[in-house]
Amino acid sequence: MLLIALLLAPLAALHAADATKPNIVFIYADDWGWGDLSCHGNTWLKTPRLDKLASEGIDFQQFNVLSPVCSPSRTAAMTGRFPGRFGINTVFGVGKPSEMPDWLDAKAPTTPRLLKAAGYRTGHFGKWHLGVGKPTMADYGIDESAVYHGPGPKVGPSGNDIPNQAVKFIEANKNRPFYVNVWLHESHLAHTPSAESMEKWKHLDPRQQVYAAVITDGDNKVGMILDALERCGIAQNTLVVFSSDNGPAKSRENDKGVPGSYRSHYSIGETGGLRGRKTSLFEGGVRVPFIVRWPGRAPAGMKNDATVLTAVDLLPTFCAAAGVTPPTDANGDGDGENLLPALKGESVLRTRPIFWRNNGNKKDPDFWPDLAVRDGDWKLVTIFDGRKVELHNLKSNRAEDIAKDQSKDHPEIVARLTKLALDWKSTLPTKADPSCLAEPQEGEPEKAEPKNEAPENPRNVPFTRWDTNKDEFLTLEEFKAGQKDGPNLEPRYKRFDKDGDGKVSRKEFVTPPAK
Repeated sequence: MLLIALLLAPLAALHAADATKPNIVFIYADDWGWGDLSCHGNTWLKTPRLDKLASEGIDFQQFNVLSPVCSPSRTAAMTGRFPGRFGINTVFGVGKPSEMPDWLDAKAPTTPRLLKAAGYRTGHFGKWHLGVGKPTMADYGIDESAVYHGPGPKVGPSGNDIPNQAVKFIEANKNRPFYVNVWLHESHLAHTPSAESMEKWKHLDPRQQVYAAVITDGDNKVGMILDALERCGIAQNTLVVFSSDNGPAKSRENDKGVPGSYRSHYSIGETGGLRGRKTSLFEGGVRVPFIVRWPGRAPAGMKNDATVLTAVDLLPTFCAAAGVTPPTDANGDGDGENLLPALKGESVLRTRPIFWRNNGNKKDPDFWPDLAVRDGDWKLVTIFDGRKVELHNLKSNRAEDIAKDQSKDHPEIVARLTKLALDWKSTLPTKADPSCLAEPQEGEPEKAEPKNEAPENPRNVPFTRWDTNKDEFLTLEEFKAGQKDGPNLEPRYKRFDKDGDGKVSRKEFVTPPAK
């Protein structure tokens, strides 16, 4: 008996150690604005489950994603590195072939891989949008997955498929530590609100009704995850994080879609008074909700408006929560900071500057910046050559009101931050890593850099014209509308949709489909 006890002792110790490791649930919404929460002061959107989550934990008021669009934002959240370090500066399928890879480098550090090595079971359910190509989800350290805009088993963006899959994962792994990404569709278009939520908000005007219903559906899905944790008896040992990949999308008057699949006419999310929206480096595009619940560690009902957190802080912070040491690389330990003390209620001041790279819209006063840097309370936005700038103190001017631009009052700060931004940009790759490029498909030009500007692919012209909401994807409705509902359009659309995700990217469209 003594021998058996001695043999079992290490195993018992291992299980005891596992029991102390927190589960981690990272819920990442899509285009969900900072002001799209009733606990952030919204008067017509109701988010009771998220409000309750905030009341049970910490509502961080200054959380920034590192891009105002999907793929690079998610890259930062997964890797703890600025997305520009991988050449990922826009959504996959949009960048020029020599500048954008076709997928996130599978050699990049990822939270799932690091936690998997430490004994965690890892899952990812919902949107991926980090490329479709050679890497599998397992290559990124993910044990179980069901995704859209990604490789492997698929899940639909609408309905309850995403939370249902995540709940199954939670139930199956309730007796071991797990990490799971639950990356929701709400509130990205196409808007497909449930009949129940549409009925609930029928007293609102049509645009508010659709958007309120979408937010209600998203809030309910968060509730499904939280209920599963309670039902499994593991809520007390689970760190739950809710956030969004960027600010709310821009509404377009004539882009209405059809009932049941509404378009950007109904995208009326709110920034909470912040300037800019999705695709903008002003705060409305990059400051998003960040709510943390961690019973017994994170104080309940706390608002933290002092600590500045970013998406690149997630990897080192999650690793610290799990007792894992992040890896080092050419950038040292990455671009983020371990802000675990902030998740436990401490007010922590970050020590590193924050950088953004984007492709601004020079014609729009709220969307023009290409680069931005924040150091302390100062944030500078500029263009690639540094000749146009705005300087804002976010402590006194969180809305970045242009009338309060302080660039002329503080030339020394402008000079320092402009140099910081341009020097940082000079360290970023200008061409894609060849190992992250797909083999050319039949009829597709080689990805080698031409001596002169390559001739424009003629298919780009109709794609740009038909892509009415300018999200670089064609829905079936846009495809049909662009061709006046001609014959056999749905089968043709499906031939273009090579990865079967229900949308046609520009890259798919300009490559001739198989006959």
